[in-house]
Formats: sequence, structure tokens, C-alpha cells
Amino acid sequence: MIKTRLGNQKDIEGVLALQVKNLYSKLTETERKNGFVTTPFTTPQIKEIITQNGMFVAENESNIIVAYAFAGSWTYFEQWEIFNFMVSRFPKLSFKEHKITTENSFQYGPVCIDKNYRGNGLLNLIFEEMRLEFVEKYPISVTFINKINAISTKAHTQKLGWEILGEFEFNNNIYIELAFDMNKSVLK
Repeated sequence: MIKTRLGNQKDIEGVLALQVKNLYSKLTETERKNGFVTTPFTTPQIKEIITQNGMFVAENESNIIVAYAFAGSWTYFEQWEIFNFMVSRFPKLSFKEHKITTENSFQYGPVCIDKNYRGNGLLNLIFEEMRLEFVEKYPISVTFINKINAISTKAHTQKLGWEILGEFEFNNNIYIELAFDMNKSVLK
């Protein structure tokens, strides 16, 4: 039985282990077709997001972390230049007839699911855990997915209902920018 919950300090080792197994730079070209993460979080960065209630985990019956999802304010994510670039695009973006701002939105992701647990509804479970934590403060969530990570784009748009806002280029990569209405449950 898989259990999803807010992450804590005891989960850091498990999150880092899962991260290493799914980092783009550590995977072969064939492995990358099944999804990957590109942002490697350090222990201090994970500790900081935990203090903001922004790390969510799924653990199996053996208490092993099999999935994680991060979410946080734009202030937290400004330590990575790509997020500053995304925020600079906000004046041109709207979602559901609302201008996107740093006050009414937050950054969701990365999310990582162990390859043995993909395709079984775990994305929806961990996302819903995060959604319930953030919905009172933010009506909109924003994220990006590397265009070559087609499996992640498909999962987010088809399973969760994220809407594509557009594309942007950063560091010679093309990214798909997406938004989500936080008032919408992803559990059926």
C-alpha cells in the first residue's frame, strides 16, 4: 500500500537516492524516454523547502520513498536562473482570465516517481496531496517541462489536466510552460 504525505527531514536520504536514479545526466538516451528530472536538489535546498511545507513524498509498505514532488514560492525557486526567466514572462501570461503573478501562483515540481511505480495513479495521489496543502494560498500553479520529456508532458496534461501556456527557450533547451487551476481535484 502506497502512502502519500508531507515530507520531513527523515525523508531526505530517500529523496536524494530517488533523485540520483532519475537525473537526466545519469540516464542513457533510452532511459530518458521514460522520464527524468533535471534539477538536482542539495540537502540544504531540501531542508529549506521542508520548512515551507513544500516537499511531498510517497512511500511503499517498506517505508521506502518511491516518489517525491516539490512545490514552493517563487522566492524559494529564484536560486535557479530558469525560474527567474519564467517569472519575467508573467506580464505576458494569463490563465483562466487571470494575469499570472508571483502572488497568485507558485512553482510546482520537479516530481519524480520510481520507474517501478509509474502508470498506476501515483502521480495523481502525490499531486493531490500537494494541491490540498497549497490551494488555500494560491489559485494557480505554474511549471515547465523540457520538451524532450514527452512522457512527463503527457502525464501532466492528460492525467492531471494541466494546460499548456506556451513554450520558451532557455540554455539551448525548449520548455513547455503549463498552468493548473488549484481548485480542481485530480482524483476521480
